[in-house]
Parts: sequence; C-alpha cells; structure tokens
Amino acid sequence: MRDSRALLVRSGTDFPPLRRRPTTILQVNLGYRCNLSCVHCHVNAGPTRTEMMSAETADLVIEVLRRGQIETLDLTGGAPEMSPHFRRLVREARALGVTVIDRCNLTILLEPGYEDLPAFLADQGVQVVASLPCYLEENVNKQRGKGVYAASIEAIRRLNRVGYGGESLILDLVYNPVGAHLPPPQAGLQEDYKRELAARFDIHFNRLLTITNMPISRFGAVLLAHHQFDDYMQLLRNNHNPANLDDVMCRNTLSVDYQGYLYDCDFNQMLGLAQGGAGRHPHLREMLQGDKDGEPVYVADHCFGCTAGAGSSCGGALA
Repeated sequence: MRDSRALLVRSGTDFPPLRRRPTTILQVNLGYRCNLSCVHCHVNAGPTRTEMMSAETADLVIEVLRRGQIETLDLTGGAPEMSPHFRRLVREARALGVTVIDRCNLTILLEPGYEDLPAFLADQGVQVVASLPCYLEENVNKQRGKGVYAASIEAIRRLNRVGYGGESLILDLVYNPVGAHLPPPQAGLQEDYKRELAARFDIHFNRLLTITNMPISRFGAVLLAHHQFDDYMQLLRNNHNPANLDDVMCRNTLSVDYQGYLYDCDFNQMLGLAQGGAGRHPHLREMLQGDKDGEPVYVADHCFGCTAGAGSSCGGALA
C-alpha cells in the first residue's frame, strides 16, 4: 500500500536547499487533541488523541521566551485551547511583550468550559487566526463536519462582541481549498469573504489567509484513496515559483512538538523530519544555548506546497 510519507520523504529531492535565519517565531504545538476531525488536517488531530504537552515542557517554552529573541509565540494543535497550559503560556508571553497567536478552530469557543475564551483572549490582546475554509455552509461542513459552519459563525459573532475584527484586536480567517487544487488569489477571495459574511451575518474580520493543502497525513491519505496523489504533486511542482523561496516560513519560524522536539516547520513535524536533518533530534532546551541561524532546513518533496503559485505559509500567501 502506498503511503504519503514514504512518497514524500525520499532521497534526492530536487527542492532547492535552504538555510535558516534568526528565529523570531516559535510555533508550539500543545498537543493533538481537538474537538473536530477535519478532512484537510495535516496533524490528524481529533477528540481521541491523547498526546498533550507536559507542564515541564511548557515551562521550557517560557524559559526560551525569556531569552528575548522570540517576537511571536504561535500556539497551535489540535485545539491549543484544550491544553491545561494554554492560558499560562499566553499570560507569561504577553507579560514579556511577546505577540501571541491562537490558531483557533472557532467551534472550541462554544464547548462547555470554554465559553469565557473570547474575553480571555481579548484581555490578553491575543491575535486569533481562525479556520473558516469557505464562506458557504456546504463547503465548510463537507471539510470539517456537519454543523461546524453554524458553530463557526456564532463563534465569530462572540469574538466580534469583545472587539475582534476591529483595529486593536486582530481576527484573521484561514481558507483551505476543498479538493486537490491551489488556492485562488488571496486579495480577491478576501473581498468575497468580507462582502458575503457581512451581508449574510453582519460579522467582520481583518484578513483572509489562503493556505495550500499539504499532501501529508489525513489529506495525503484522501489523495491516495482517490488516486490523486501523483497529479496533486505534479500540480505543486508545475507551479513552483522560485521567487517565494526567500519568504518561506521555515526561514525564521521554529516548530516545537508537544514533547519539545524541534522541526523546521509544522509539516515536517507531522512527517517526523527533525530540524536540520542531521541524523539527530534537536530539543527546545538547545535554544537556551543559542539559535539555529544558518543551519540547513530539512527539505523534501512536500515543500513544493509552500512555493507553488502565490506561495503558502501559516501567514497566508507569500506573493
């Protein structure tokens, strides 16, 4: 049986070599537990996952932040808010003047025990990056599950009520394609989202971020099941744009898994490709001694997903 990881992680990839720059963004995965199981999820997150960050590793994250180099703490999962250390990490980071991003699936804000999250996030000045893969209900429910669209709209309303989507509290939405194709131009799609969501629900957000689906994990398995994997990889290769290489996120972002191990990006984390690819597995405690500036990035065939077309990163299109 073909496996997406085996197909992507092969010797002799022709993706151009890259080297890291000074790390300014620490993207920390707090665990794989989530209240949803989305088709496009490259983490394979879900309600039955048990892998969660320990208190000791959360303490280490805070130690690294205290060194003063990291400008942004990017919290992801799973649903990062389900971690018992989420709020402590947010408070400590904000007290240090570090920007905090919460990668939120929106529906978590409606779950019992999490209803006060909008107020907490607003009080701490957290930037919310929320997944809404389409402004149409049918497409969202197809990708994320029945009823998710309505819950997401209600969650955005709650965020709007505490000031998100205005000038001071940032709410960005994330679009992922429903299917094996590249995202459309980000600017035009953002206009469509803003127009449709305002007209239908009187809800508002700041920016739309378009992100290319990576052919790994759950989405990779779907591609293989529908005999689309090779065609999708060829699509990414055919649309490779060398101009995007200078801005790919692995240049200045360091990905940390729930155990504290380091990766050049969140996608490499899911493929088990250790940071630098030097035959060992670096740990976050090494960041207490010095940065990874100048070290090689572990590249493989899936990296074409970040350079195809307008490019893709956790911050949206590159071009």
